[in-house]
Amino acid sequence: MSEQTNETGMNPSTDDFAALLEESFAADAPIEGTVVRGRVTAIENDLAIVDVGLKTEGRVPLREFSMAGQPAAINVGDEVEVFVDRIENAMGEAVLSRDKARREESWVKLEKNFEADERVEGVIFGRVKGGFTVDLDGATAFLPGSQVDIRPVRDITPLMNTPQPFQILKMDRRRGNIVVSRRAIMEETRAEARNEIVSNLLEGQQVDGVVKNITDYGAFVDLGGVDGLLHVTDIAWRRVNHPSEVLTVGETVRVQVVKINSETQRISLGMKQLEADPWDEAASKFELNSKVTGRVTNITDYGAFVELGNGIEGLVHVSEMSWVKKNVHPGKIVSTSQEVEVMVLEVDAEKRRISLGLKQCMENPWEDFSSKFPVGTKVEGEIKNITEFGLFVGLDNEIDGMVHISDLDWNASGDEALAQFSKGQNVEAVVLDVDQEKERVSLGIKQLDGDPFESIANLRRGDTVTCEVTAVTDGGLEVAVSDGDVTAFIRRSDLSRDRQDQRPERFHIGDKLDAMVTNLDKRDRRVGLSIKALEIAEEKEAVEQYGSSDSGASLGDILGAALNRDETPAEEGAEEAAEEVAEEAAEEAAPVEEAVEEVAEEAAEEASEEGEDGDDK
Repeated sequence: MSEQTNETGMNPSTDDFAALLEESFAADAPIEGTVVRGRVTAIENDLAIVDVGLKTEGRVPLREFSMAGQPAAINVGDEVEVFVDRIENAMGEAVLSRDKARREESWVKLEKNFEADERVEGVIFGRVKGGFTVDLDGATAFLPGSQVDIRPVRDITPLMNTPQPFQILKMDRRRGNIVVSRRAIMEETRAEARNEIVSNLLEGQQVDGVVKNITDYGAFVDLGGVDGLLHVTDIAWRRVNHPSEVLTVGETVRVQVVKINSETQRISLGMKQLEADPWDEAASKFELNSKVTGRVTNITDYGAFVELGNGIEGLVHVSEMSWVKKNVHPGKIVSTSQEVEVMVLEVDAEKRRISLGLKQCMENPWEDFSSKFPVGTKVEGEIKNITEFGLFVGLDNEIDGMVHISDLDWNASGDEALAQFSKGQNVEAVVLDVDQEKERVSLGIKQLDGDPFESIANLRRGDTVTCEVTAVTDGGLEVAVSDGDVTAFIRRSDLSRDRQDQRPERFHIGDKLDAMVTNLDKRDRRVGLSIKALEIAEEKEAVEQYGSSDSGASLGDILGAALNRDETPAEEGAEEAAEEVAEEAAEEAAPVEEAVEEVAEEAAEEASEEGEDGDDK
């Protein structure tokens, strides 16, 4: 056989035929790493045999043709897209993958959904740290735990392996990360349902709802897709301390729409609005000064609230709780849930307030005390407290009487008098005044003894009294008048008419001396005494009786002439004595008044001189 030649005259070699055959196969073969379409030729066990036009077929697991938790929906003859990993493996078969094909296909679709902000469908199929994995038709996404539901979900089992919508929050193809949210879908759906429900609600409308949650300040009621707040103050007309006293979770209740906030879409609900307002009849039902029985519902620092029935509460102010217990916490007088009788003091239906009195339903101890112990009665009690302004003495029916410091002692100062008493000491006192309105009893201890000033009440200005020196000071003498019951002070300038004798040290404690009353102030309980005024009065009286100072005769000459005159015959003496007695009776007051006035003038002059000396200094 002769060899064939080609156009060039050369014989083709075996290598040329091999190269041409390889080039033919390469031209028709699919490229590795791409998605191609093939046909299912058979299903063997858990594998699908797929023909993609290569010289050999590939085997793909059936699970790759199904969604998570769903059976594979594939039959012989179906056309499917697969990913070509390799054209031929060690066994001469094509290596194909449906998962990779779906993943590539899904990423393209998901990117379009993400750009268009569209929902995607997926299946939760596994748990990972911080959340769950979701199959998005081949692409695996991450679902954070906080994005599963609007509220925390304790058991997610019912949500797994169930197709449901998701919202893509983030995509990163280079890293292969996809983050999705189920909560965003629910919030959007809820917002749409909420808008529809809220738009159909009207203020004042009555609806049924289910109690979903209870808090300290109220309860949340589900109105069929939207929650409304039932505040604790709108549950009932009466006081409700906690909503759980009236409501339970899951209970169906009838409520009224009180207010709808169109901006925030918050709904306020009320239950008490379904009943008549008891305050409408409060004024007619609770008359002033009437006595009613109620239950103590709440105790505060300023009083106690008493429920009078049908949701109406009144306040018993702390000042109206007891006649005698002052500055005491109301909790020490009444207790919560206690039944008490009170008196209606004031009703203000507009402000929804009722003022009540507890003590008005008890016997007034002040009236009883006033009748049993009128002014001037002696009482006895224990000193409960000592203050800077007096003593508080406990009396009958827990009444306290006050002894002011000015009523402790006639002569001692306030501090000195207070020092004589101690807390817990029993004392006697005299009732000076009972003020029922102000709830006060005034007592006096010094009034137990007679007022020593009364012993000199008959004295008049110009009278002469005998005193006893009780103290000697630089400024004068302290003396006791009327057997020591009344004390007075004789100033240094009033000790003598002569300046050289105006020395207090001339006198000693216990000395007796006479002095003239120059001033008597019964209101301030003061007595003014002066030895100088007495000397001046005696001298003027002697001058007028026995001679005139105008003649130039001294007081000694006048007294000497008076002694000689006493030696005249008895008849003449008797007549002259009778005349002198008449003249003395007519002119007795003149020397005294002149002496007092002279002392006053001298005192004024001395004060003026002392002032001038002070100015000079």
